[in-house]
Amino acid sequence: MSTPPLPDLPIRRLTPRDLTACADLSEDRGWPREEHKWGLLLAAGTGYGIDDPDGGLVTACVVTDYGPPRRPTLSAIGMVLVAERHARRGIGRRLMHHVVEQAGATPLTLHATPYGRPLYEELGFKVIGRAEMVCGHFTPGGHTPSVATRAATAEDLSAILRLDGEVFGTDRTHILTRLPAFADQLRVAEDGGELIGYAAAWPNMDTHVVGPLIARDTATAKALVTSLAAGTDRPLRTDIDVRHEELLTWIKERGVESLSFNAVMTSLAPDLPGDWTRRFAPLTVAAG
Repeated sequence: MSTPPLPDLPIRRLTPRDLTACADLSEDRGWPREEHKWGLLLAAGTGYGIDDPDGGLVTACVVTDYGPPRRPTLSAIGMVLVAERHARRGIGRRLMHHVVEQAGATPLTLHATPYGRPLYEELGFKVIGRAEMVCGHFTPGGHTPSVATRAATAEDLSAILRLDGEVFGTDRTHILTRLPAFADQLRVAEDGGELIGYAAAWPNMDTHVVGPLIARDTATAKALVTSLAAGTDRPLRTDIDVRHEELLTWIKERGVESLSFNAVMTSLAPDLPGDWTRRFAPLTVAAG
């Protein structure tokens, strides 16, 4: 039987069994393999891809839904990749059209590189903000943070979920309940017994990614980052909303350098829900 033309190959749902193929696709495009992150996204989200008749994947992406089960109020698109050998043939456009069609009336969000932004604009996405990726060895200095932080416990989960729902603007229980197993560190900040922030550091290749980073104010965010940095010898990496200028200036003064910028984009919604003033960094840009 002859192999169907590339445009006729079916788009299918990916599963955690496709993790290695997804990591291979990342590597093919010069990205880190990021198997740990792929594992979370494929377990908590919905992957879409096209199989290459010669082996591996032609293209892939992951959609992470937030809100009530089967009735999401927001979906984040990430890890949109096309194999180098099939690039510039309209495959990524076809996959994105499929994802947008599957989402229906659900608002969508994504972080776009300058390379991908024209395609997303063609599909109706609008730029609503920017995130700055920073990475480096964090060097403590200056005033000791006055906000108390500690390692999170199982008893903190309900308070974390309440705070996150308020700040993020929709429910993401299915992601956050995976954090204790996914992250190497999960810490909370308190004031008078009230939980006012939380943050995780999870392993990604040779770095620890700080995210999510949810905090009452910049002082609380600094305390959480400082406490996470104290628990690792790896470089820290995170993606900070550029409106948080004070946090960005502070972290760069401590050896963490700017790497790149992504455009934050939405479709069918004028902005992201929730309270951006307390939302400092996402779990990962791939999950919004």
